[in-house]
Amino acid sequence: MVINIPDQALLSAKISSEELLLDFAVYLYEKKILSIGQARKVVDLDLITFQKELAKRDVFIHFEIEDLEKDLVNLEAL
Repeated sequence: MVINIPDQALLSAKISSEELLLDFAVYLYEKKILSIGQARKVVDLDLITFQKELAKRDVFIHFEIEDLEKDLVNLEAL
């Protein structure tokens, strides 16, 4: 799917198409529509760079109790 946004709209908003795509990916992650892996692929960023972009926007990484429990099991295995 391709979304066409007129250049004039981007100029008026003072945002590049890359910035808009990043904001869109962050929005989809924040709303739990996409996972962090899926959202970072939308903008072709590595995980750490995408996490830094989340931090710049005060978006917290989704970490559920189940994630903590898995991490604890993995730590015990070490």
